[in-house]
Formats: sequence, C-alpha cells, structure tokens
Amino acid sequence: MSGNENGLRASVEKMRADGVSEPAIATFSELYERLVAGDTGLVPESEIEPVASLPDAEELDAAPPGREILDQAIVLRLNGGLGTSMGLAGPKSLLEVRDGLTFLDIVARQVLALRERTGARLPLVLMNSFSTREPSLERLARYPELAADVPMDFLQHKEPKLLADTLAPVTWEPDPSLEWAPPGHGDLYPALVSSGMLAALLEHGYRYAFVANVDNLGAVLDPRILGWMAREEIPFLMEVADRTPADRKGGHLARRRSDGGLVLREIAQTPDEDLDAFQDVERHRYFNTNNLWLDLQALDAELRRRGGVLPLPMIVNRKTVDPRDPASPAVVQLETAMGAAVAVVPGAAALRVPRRRFAPVKTTNDLLALRSDAYTINDAFEVTLAPERSGPPLVDLDDRYYKRVADFEERFAQGAPSLIACEALTVEGDVVFGAGVTVRGRVRVAQEGPQPRRIPDGAVLEG
Repeated sequence: MSGNENGLRASVEKMRADGVSEPAIATFSELYERLVAGDTGLVPESEIEPVASLPDAEELDAAPPGREILDQAIVLRLNGGLGTSMGLAGPKSLLEVRDGLTFLDIVARQVLALRERTGARLPLVLMNSFSTREPSLERLARYPELAADVPMDFLQHKEPKLLADTLAPVTWEPDPSLEWAPPGHGDLYPALVSSGMLAALLEHGYRYAFVANVDNLGAVLDPRILGWMAREEIPFLMEVADRTPADRKGGHLARRRSDGGLVLREIAQTPDEDLDAFQDVERHRYFNTNNLWLDLQALDAELRRRGGVLPLPMIVNRKTVDPRDPASPAVVQLETAMGAAVAVVPGAAALRVPRRRFAPVKTTNDLLALRSDAYTINDAFEVTLAPERSGPPLVDLDDRYYKRVADFEERFAQGAPSLIACEALTVEGDVVFGAGVTVRGRVRVAQEGPQPRRIPDGAVLEG
C-alpha cells in the first residue's frame, strides 16, 4: 500500500473514530484523491474569461411572489466562526453590533419582521460548529417566537489537517484540537444531508433556502429575488456585486473558456503569475457576496445523482498546524467554497445585486464602519448604508492597537465617530477617540509622541 493510500486510510479512520459523518468522509476522500492525482485546485487566467454582464436585481419585477412561494422559504445563516482573528473567544455572532444588539439578535429580528410582513412560516436555521452551538442557541432562546416546525440548527463537519510532506493526518500533542480544521463553507451540502436537515426541510414543504454569512447584516431575504428564482426555475443562484479596490482579494465570478459555464475563483486558487489579473477589478467586475439561493429539491436530486458528493473545486490551504507558531509542522487543509457550486450545478446562475446587500464584518475596520452613522437600521432591522452614501467608508485601523476587539473597544469607548461624510479614515499608532467625533473626507490620524494621542470630544477631523 502506498504512503498516500496509508494517509487516506488513516485520515478516514481518524474521522470515523471521532464521529464524523459518512457524507463528510466521502467528500474529504474525493478531495484527497484529487490532490494525490495532481489536482492543484488552481484556476489559471488562461482557462477563464471575464463575465461581461448579468441580470440585475434592481430591474426585476417588483411584484412579490405569492404566499405559497414565501411559505416554502427558509433563512439559513452560517454561524460556525469564533472570531479568533479579532481576539474573540466565543461565537463571532455574539459580538455587539450596536445598541446592545449582537449579529444574532439582528438576524433573529430581521426574520421575525419578515414573518410579520409576509405572513410566511420562514424558519431561521443556523449551520453551527461545536464551539458556537450552545451559546448561540442560548442567545436565540430570548426569541421563543422563532420556533418553527424544523430544528433551529445543524452542525458543520471537521476534517484532519494533513502533513504537507506525507499527506498523513497530523498529530499535535500540545493541543490535539489543532489537528482538525473546518472544511470550508462548501461543507454546507454534506452537512445538510448528514444532519438530516435537508430531509426534514423537504418533508415539511420547504423548497427554497436563502443562505448568507451571519456577519453580513445586509443580507436579508428579498421576496422579489425569491419570486424571480422560482419563476425561472433556477436551481442555484449566487448574488454578486460590483468589485471595488476594497474587494481585490475576494473571490470573483468568471466564465470557463471551455464551455462558457460560470465559475468562482478564490485568491487561493490563483497561480502567482495571475494575481494581477485576479485583483484587476475592472477586468473581473463581480465578486461573490456569499449570499446564495438554493432550490432544495434540485439540490437533493443532484446529490442523489452524484452519490451524495458535489465535486466542488478544491482549495488547497497551506498553513502550520498551530497557526500562531510558524515553526510548527507545515500542513495542508483541503477546503471548498459553497459558492463554487455555481460551477457544478446544471442551470446555476448569478444575479447582480446592489452593494447594500453586502455589509460583512471581518475586521474591526468593518465593525467601526457598521457601528457608525454610515449605516442605518430600520424598523425591519434591515442594515443598510445611509441614503447619503454610495459605498462604505474605507477604514484602516492600525493592527497593533485595534485588531483585537478588546483593544478596539478601549479606543472607541465613547462610541464610533460620525463617518457619514467620511471617504477614508486611516489611523496610525495608538489613538483614543472621544465622544461625538466627526470625520469628513479623507483623514489620516497618527500618534504623536510616545503617549497615546487623544482626540477630544466633539472634534471635527477633515482631510
């Protein structure tokens, strides 16, 4: 038996011993075999071409779908992250956004408001991780009216990290939990199956799922998009938005030269020599918002046709087993992106949506913008850019002092400054902001001297 066969066998045994489901094991095994066969997961520029134009959400028929369609819809939020990159120890979705409300509070209230407005059943379903499940469900217990006829959550899977030189599952005695990695949000599909959630949804008459990251509060189920998808019988729909320089590193939409089919390319799938083309926002105009629409009946049929595994394009993520320790062993993590299903589901489509449907929080830069008056929250708990703005302010806070949420909170203890008239705010060094600060135009603020710089209450910063 070859070393690679030993590596796969050992990985499968490790997954089974830890209770990982068979659909997840089958998906991992398929990716492992592709890696061994020489699949790099790379998508060179020579194999794709830009997408010239797409249907536009703002030009769809304004008439909402009938109650019978809305009653077949669910809202599905990805809620597996702990926000460790922001220094958080618990679920990122429990971080306060504004006015004492967390991401989960706002998402729950968005769903309840939609139910009240439409009369539809509209369950909220979370894809949790083992780490986020208990505290997230405890938070949602504050909303007993959210209860529906299907479970409120299901669990994502995990997979072993592989030693880069042998592809055997890594062993790491200092912290065995670091031997495992999340398989990327492409795990949505096997997790829906193995958890029984897909079967439960279909059994209770649900056909359409609106899927989004829990930290994207701009992503609200839009009945017009649902109605269009149902009328056009689209099995899989990806929402994309116009790229700006701030989106240079996000996955973009393209077409395969071979057959004209749509494909999602992530930066980790781009050869080094094609990085300039990848980041050319005028060439590749549309980025994936990670807001997706699924026809659950079509998904079930496609999974059955393919033996339970969607052959999503592979992402080979190279790290160290302890990401905080560059001297720890080099490992490979095999990942997939849920949006990559646009390349494998027959009849999949993409829709251009306005920027307001994309307001994620990946860093404290994003958090500051969202907490400021550059964004508004209406009575339906929809979070949108203020009417005066065409896009979010570009915030760049010094990582040394603002990357961790605790440090960020200390420096904005009196609240976020007004950014409604701000084009860009750059903060260099240790700067503490007072109450009622206003930022206009393009502003750079730097620490002056060895002590933290303090911006006084009521200051107006103009560039």
